[in-house]
Amino acid sequence: MRSTTYGAAATYPVEIPSMAALQTRRFRAPFWVLSWCLAAFACPAQARNEFADVIAKQPDERRGAELFTVCAGCHGGDGGGTTAGSVPRIAGQHYRVLVRQIVDFRRGRRWDAQMEDVATSHDTIPELQDIADVAWYVSKLNRNGERGIRDGEYAERGASLYAANCRSCHGIAGEGNDKKGIPRLAGQHAGYLARQIYDAVDGRRPILAGSHGKRFAKFDFQDVLGLTDYLARLGWEIPAH
Repeated sequence: MRSTTYGAAATYPVEIPSMAALQTRRFRAPFWVLSWCLAAFACPAQARNEFADVIAKQPDERRGAELFTVCAGCHGGDGGGTTAGSVPRIAGQHYRVLVRQIVDFRRGRRWDAQMEDVATSHDTIPELQDIADVAWYVSKLNRNGERGIRDGEYAERGASLYAANCRSCHGIAGEGNDKKGIPRLAGQHAGYLARQIYDAVDGRRPILAGSHGKRFAKFDFQDVLGLTDYLARLGWEIPAH
């Protein structure tokens, strides 16, 4: 089912599967297990070593700002992405989380054609120092830009789901943890979060599928709507319209 409008706050051209489709996906666990296994063997040692090498470097925020001009073409000058959720908010995400995602794109452990091209580009971020610089700059960007939210109908349900399934790791306010490499979820666009949930269930994010796939597969359509709306609103006073 194509759902294009989630409320008065914004219109999102995002594919949201139907409840029936989601039910069908619950029986596709072997596919995401296979996908996770393939990603797990996609240069894991090199990815670990690259991550450690980047973290050991001293970031240059000024140089990061220069490198970010390429990223801004999709993520926006403020790193806010798109409220429709096709491009995530990266502004203010934890440094280690950003480094991990770039390295995973470089090493085939996370899949997205455009990001893989950027992460492996000899023109954009050819050196590990470049990863450190741009990730550090992005982590310092202001997080208070416009968010892609839904209409709030299932937000209370989402709060309960978050408390039961996510809060113990991601924190009471969805703040994540930089030292542990746990991403900040608060303020991320609802459409993007929904896509990551469905991508994990379908095996299109293999590492996330391995750690969260079974948990996500239990959610129904309204659960996903509520959880993602709740997270998009966390820590933000919704502007009056």
